[in-house]
Amino acid sequence: MRRIVLAECLHYLRTLPEASFPLIYLDPPFNTGKTQHRHRIRAVLDERGERVGFGGRRYATTPLASPAFPDRFEDFLAFLRPRLLEAYRLLSPTGSLFVHLDYREVHYVKVMLDEIFGRRSFMNEIIWAYDYGGRSKRRWPAKHDTLLWYAKNPREYTFNYEAIDRIPYLTPKVAGPEKAARGKTPTDVWWMTIVPTSSREKTGYPTQKPLKLLERIVRVHSNPGEVVLDFFAGSGTTGEAAARHGRGFVLVDESPEALEVMRRRLAPYAPEIIRLDETDSLPQARGL
Repeated sequence: MRRIVLAECLHYLRTLPEASFPLIYLDPPFNTGKTQHRHRIRAVLDERGERVGFGGRRYATTPLASPAFPDRFEDFLAFLRPRLLEAYRLLSPTGSLFVHLDYREVHYVKVMLDEIFGRRSFMNEIIWAYDYGGRSKRRWPAKHDTLLWYAKNPREYTFNYEAIDRIPYLTPKVAGPEKAARGKTPTDVWWMTIVPTSSREKTGYPTQKPLKLLERIVRVHSNPGEVVLDFFAGSGTTGEAAARHGRGFVLVDESPEALEVMRRRLAPYAPEIIRLDETDSLPQARGL
């Protein structure tokens, strides 16, 4: 199954049968109090252009449509709680949930997830650390996000150790040639760059996460042939990671701009496109 759904996620989730997904990854709004957007332009080589690039070449630029969404909630936890309850219902008995947040709300959400799953179901706090962007002169610059991993059953869950991508040793000579060639497994601190501005991976979606991050989660916490759910799907990184590694995906977002980004990005995988409003229900939940 490869499906992209334009819908308010809570409405759609309630149409799905329980225990449908072995892996759910969520990158909800961070409640920054701002409008998330990323300005996009097209640059064309033009000797009279206003933009100067490498080697003194000049470019004419035109603005492109730039996806944006408001990231502001009067009661963020009240918004998130019913959606996390649905995530718990939809997880398979050996399934895992990953919730991706930053410093603003992660501690409150962890307490709420402890209530929903039980504290024993909390498996890891994973830190995604990156080094990009401005540096404040008034406080330590914030350069990490947090991923909370919960297993529905803390005694039995999918963890494909052999599928973990390995990273270089910091001191390969000390490790020895054999270990250095093999590399080591990551810890709960994942050092990965954000999606570079010039990367082919870049979609222009303002909160896009790197494909490498989602590939690690998909490979280790699901099996080939299974279906991964992301109901704050944004740019569709979860779907591409799933498809690249032989998994299906169900991606849900209420933004038409996000739908168009995902439709273009995932076109090689021929996803089913569904558009729902709040009067539509169960017939669209077929095939799960």
